[in-house]
Amino acid sequence: MELHEIQEQLRAQQLDGWLFFDHHQRDPIAYRVLSLGLRQHVTRRWYYWIPAQGEPVKLVHRIEAAMLDALPGERKLYSGWREQRQVLECILKDAARVAMQFSPDCMIPYVSLVDGGTVDLIRGLGKEVATSAPLVQYFEARWMAEQLESHYFAGRLVDNIRREAFEEISNRIRANGSVQEIEIAGFILARFAEQGLVTDSGPIVAVNANASNPHYAPTRETSQPIRRADLVLIDMWAKLDRPGAVFYDITWTGYCGEQPPSEMQNVFEVVRDARDRAVDFVRAAIAEKRQIFGWEVDDVARGHIQAKGFGEYFPHRTGHSIGEEVHGNGANLDNLETHDDRPIIPRTCFSVEPGIYLEKFGVRSEINCYVSEKDAGPTGEVQQQLVRI
Repeated sequence: MELHEIQEQLRAQQLDGWLFFDHHQRDPIAYRVLSLGLRQHVTRRWYYWIPAQGEPVKLVHRIEAAMLDALPGERKLYSGWREQRQVLECILKDAARVAMQFSPDCMIPYVSLVDGGTVDLIRGLGKEVATSAPLVQYFEARWMAEQLESHYFAGRLVDNIRREAFEEISNRIRANGSVQEIEIAGFILARFAEQGLVTDSGPIVAVNANASNPHYAPTRETSQPIRRADLVLIDMWAKLDRPGAVFYDITWTGYCGEQPPSEMQNVFEVVRDARDRAVDFVRAAIAEKRQIFGWEVDDVARGHIQAKGFGEYFPHRTGHSIGEEVHGNGANLDNLETHDDRPIIPRTCFSVEPGIYLEKFGVRSEINCYVSEKDAGPTGEVQQQLVRI
């Protein structure tokens, strides 16, 4: 835990402190930020208060008195709920704005982990409960140099496997006339294992109308054949099989033939251009040292798709934070599902993946965009044309 850095950020964000709370390991963010490590038994409520100035304070139950011993600060004990409230009120007596894993209107569900009753408790002590979302992003989503290197390494492997997967589709169609979606998904997973990559789920291999379901996953029961004149969407994500590695997450689409139908070509170009406009917007803002927010980037991509008449067919956010989990705890590019007002900050990475999903086919184009102190841009290969399979 970087206590000095946490307190610096609290002061910068005009917060009086950060109150961590857990019961039965409901808040994994707390354990990661505090470098506490998950415990076998967390059967009683604990609190850890980091003030913007001064020493932290621990509040733990007497039968789990050692719960926070690994953390600095004075330890206070309680047994009953009345005593807990009294001690907590004393700990927070000088605070007005208290950060917690809370998000107004649950706009950022990833961070909205503290239960409503506990929020009521803190508010009942006369405190303003502020969201910790910007703090969580700062301490959870920024990559170390080794993580960025692991991302680039994984990206090169994944991009190569993506090329192989489209080639495998082509070879199977030439040899047999068709290939099942699930066979290509299995091919990708086998190549991941051979290259030392791991994933938590997927990949998505979707043909025609299946590609219009953004979270489609082929199974033995649902898998469809891929044939000539079909559209194929492949969404794949993986990371190196080592501690601290971060994900690389892409989506490409291809057409099984020489010349795709004009409607399909048009939709691809609209999606591609929306993606590129979003990246250019981020790139320009970083170069100009101008602060932007996740929702603004979503508006750029969505605005282009709406202007082309496909707004109703783009039902998801433009992108998500990427980290050790494929959906990380940084700013998402979202002003549809949520209003993500977290700023885009250096050393973070997110997907840019607009899509249009029609009745007969869907198109999504996904790249990963890394933001450094000086610039921003894609971290791997960028699709500019439908793959000819």
